[in-house]
Order: sequence, then C-alpha cells, then structure tokens
Amino acid sequence: MEINVNSASFKKEVIESKEPVLVDFWAEWCMPCRMVAPALSQLAKEYDGKLTVAKVNVDDSPELAGMYGVSGIPTMAIFKNGKVVDTIVGALPKHHIERAIKPHLAA
Repeated sequence: MEINVNSASFKKEVIESKEPVLVDFWAEWCMPCRMVAPALSQLAKEYDGKLTVAKVNVDDSPELAGMYGVSGIPTMAIFKNGKVVDTIVGALPKHHIERAIKPHLAA
C-alpha cells in the first residue's frame, strides 16, 4: 500500500502501524526523488499487506524531516514498531531498497 502522510497523520499511519513502513521523504522539485518514485510504487504493490510506503513531502511537513534528521532527499526511513530501524539516502535502484526492507518484513 502507498499513502501520503503529513504531520497530522504521521503518528496513526507510521508510528502506530502494525506492519513495517518505508517512509519516503521527498519534494516535488527533487529530480532524484522523482526517479526513485516508480520503484517505491512497485515495492508498495509487491509487498502489499506486508509493507506500507508512506510519502512525506518535506516542503509540506518540514518538522517531520527535522525530527528524523533528514538533511538531504530522497531519504527513506524504515519504521518497525514505531521506531526507525534503517535509513536509505539517495536515489538507489529498486533492488538496493528491497534488500534494505526485506530483513524487517514478517515471515
């Protein structure tokens, strides 16, 4: 599943999620963010029911980016049980992102 979240919905959709969440910190003007977006959409479909991909626009929710130490985008943070368990920085290929998320998925 792929969703958009902001400061108002972050706690419910990410922190309280029963399944792992890959949070994509991005912005409209960020070309590398646009390059990685299709891979994230594919992962959201492939791991539907096991992983949620949550997109946070840093221009709309700068406080979330600050709270999680995002200094460059794209940055992806993997949340499990409400905590960041891994971080991926940069527009990496799908297989690199997939390799980072797999250890955090339920069997």
